[in-house]
Amino acid sequence: MAQQEPQQTERSLTMSRAMVEAIAHEMREDDDVFYMGEDVADYGGIFDSTEGLLEEFGYDRIMDVPISETAYLGAAVGAAQAGMRPIAELMFVDFFGVAMDQIYNQMAKNTYMSGASVSVPMVLTTAVGGTYNDAAQHSQTLYGTFAHLPGMKVVVPSTAYDAKGLMHNAIRDDDPVVYMFHKRLMGIGWMPAPEGPKTGVPEDEYTIPFGSADVKREGSDVTVVTLGLHVHRALEAAESLTADGIDAEVIDLRTLVPLDTETVRESVSKTGRLVVVDEDYQSYGVTGEIVASVAEDGLGDLEAVERVALPDVPIPYARPMEDEVIPGVEDIETAVRNANE
Repeated sequence: MAQQEPQQTERSLTMSRAMVEAIAHEMREDDDVFYMGEDVADYGGIFDSTEGLLEEFGYDRIMDVPISETAYLGAAVGAAQAGMRPIAELMFVDFFGVAMDQIYNQMAKNTYMSGASVSVPMVLTTAVGGTYNDAAQHSQTLYGTFAHLPGMKVVVPSTAYDAKGLMHNAIRDDDPVVYMFHKRLMGIGWMPAPEGPKTGVPEDEYTIPFGSADVKREGSDVTVVTLGLHVHRALEAAESLTADGIDAEVIDLRTLVPLDTETVRESVSKTGRLVVVDEDYQSYGVTGEIVASVAEDGLGDLEAVERVALPDVPIPYARPMEDEVIPGVEDIETAVRNANE
C-alpha cells in the first residue's frame, strides 16, 4: 500500500544526483558501505551513477574493477557475507549472463543454502532500457528475469524522489537487492530525460519501503500499471486521453519484489479496466504476472484487460525499428481506448 512519505521540497534533482546523494549519506554513516564497478571511480559511472563520490571517499571505497563481471560480483557477494555492505554496478543489465552463477546461484541463494548462517546485504545496481539505439545487447530491461528468481528484492525507480528513498532502503536492507535504473531517466547530458523524473527531493534522509506502489495519477475509468520510463509515457498518455473523456489512473509499481498487488487490486476494483505497460518482453513477464495477480482475487471486477510490452524480438539497432518495438505513448493510448470500448 502507498504510505505517508516525507514532503517533497522545491529543491529539484535529477535521478542520478538523488541516487548519489543517498549513497554518499550511507557511506558517511557506515564505513562498511563501498561501491565497485566498471568506470565508477574516475569516470563517475557512464550514467552518472557515482558522479562526485570519488572525491569524497577515495579509491578504497569507490573502486574501479577489471572487465570481469564474474570476478567482481563474486567479490561483492563474499564481502557482503563477511559483514560489509557492497554496492556493485553491472554497467548494463544485459551483461548479467556472464555472471549468472554469481547472481542467480550465489547472491540470491546463499542465505538459504547456508541455513541463514550468512546474509548477503548487497545492492546490485544496473542500467536498463532502450530508446537510444544501442541494439539487442545493451537495451533490455529484463525486469522479469530478476523478479522471477526467489531470494532477491527488485527495485525500479522512476523519479528522483523515489530513487533516493529506495536507494537508502536498499543499502540498509539485509537481503540482496537489485536496483534497476533506466538510462533515459538519469538526467545525464548526452541522454536527455523526459519531463517528470527530475523532482523535488528532501535534503534529509528518508526511506521508501519496498512493496509500496505509488499512485502517480488518480483516475476513475481505467487503471494503468507500469514502472520505470513508462511511468512517464503513461502519464503523458493519460493527459492526452482526457480530451476523449477518459480518466486514467497511473500506478508506479516502484518495486517488483516485493510486489504491491493490493494497491493495484484496489484501483481495478474502482475502474474495472486494467492496462499493464512494460518495456520488458511480453511473454513470461511482468504484464502477465500483474494480470494474473488481479484475476486470481478480483476476476469479477475486470471488464477489460490490455497488455502493452516489448514483442518477443531482439531490440533492433536502427532508430525507426527500435521506436517500433518499444512501447510509446500512442501505444498506451490505443490500449486504454481499447479497454474502454
